[in-house]
Amino acid sequence: MTSTVQDIYMSNATQKKNWQAFLIKLGITQFDDQELDVIEQTIGIYDGDQLVATGSIAGNIIKYVGTCVIGEMIKGARFNQLMTVLENRMALLGRFHQFVYTKPLYVQSFEHIGFKLLANSNEGALLEKGAPDVQDFLNTIPKAPQGVQKIGSVVVNANPFTIGHRYVIEKAASENNLVYVFVVNQDVSLFHTDERFELVKQGVKDLKNVVVVAGGDYIISYLTFPSYFITNAQQVIDYQTTIDARIFKNIIAPSLSIQTRYVGSEPLSYTTSLYNQTLVRELKPEINVIIVPRIAQYNQTEIISARKVRQAIADDDFETWSEIVPETTKKFISQHLAELQMRIRKGQKINGN
Repeated sequence: MTSTVQDIYMSNATQKKNWQAFLIKLGITQFDDQELDVIEQTIGIYDGDQLVATGSIAGNIIKYVGTCVIGEMIKGARFNQLMTVLENRMALLGRFHQFVYTKPLYVQSFEHIGFKLLANSNEGALLEKGAPDVQDFLNTIPKAPQGVQKIGSVVVNANPFTIGHRYVIEKAASENNLVYVFVVNQDVSLFHTDERFELVKQGVKDLKNVVVVAGGDYIISYLTFPSYFITNAQQVIDYQTTIDARIFKNIIAPSLSIQTRYVGSEPLSYTTSLYNQTLVRELKPEINVIIVPRIAQYNQTEIISARKVRQAIADDDFETWSEIVPETTKKFISQHLAELQMRIRKGQKINGN
């Protein structure tokens, strides 16, 4: 029977239900809003009326890939046809670089069609294909001058940049000849990626041994990782943080000769605290991890956090937010306060990290 390729629309309740039923049979059971809302296109390959393969596009990520198991030859052919269609669709969107997050047992299938493994864990793996790839990303980052011996790093989301972020970076700068500060690249925050990057850059411009770098696709926030193929919540956290840490350890740090990574302690967020623990477990002993105690105000009773700044912006509480951000951030918020408050009123979430 001739195969046909059809679009599957999440807005069509019947198509969505049949699509989910097909994936559930293949062991993919997670369909929460965080995973589904970002899907732009879903395609299905049909034999007659029977769905035999499916995959979805979300930005530059290919996800929810599943093929019907009807003998290895058919399964392989369906998989190859499916991935060809998905990659062609992405090319039409001008996207020539793709990521796939998948179960470890499917890594070889993706490698057979040109994907390269970036990192894996017991729960999942991350692969990429196309350009610009990880080496292109690393080539954009200035390398340390010859003779520089101590190189540290800090990764920040900076939503927005606070005196707490500044404190961690200052410590790293005082203990190293060069410090890379990576700003996570994800437009799911109150402050947009370009705004956060500029706030960090302006906030440390007096520290001459600090280089601020856009995190691109490789300094990855665990908050954005697809995890639809994992059923246990604790395994999801471990998978996401482990992949992030291993990309940093095995690819980014060696290329830039990074020896130390600094992180702020995390008494407020359980997930971020686990992330710090993962970094210690995964990076040592090759990369030293220094956990810097978070600074506090009001006789050291209240931790300074970007979340507190966002809440104060929502509450129009100038006194609170202005006390815990540097002058450069204060100036930006003052100039864009109405717009930031409008984003919140339109539904932009301000909790989280």
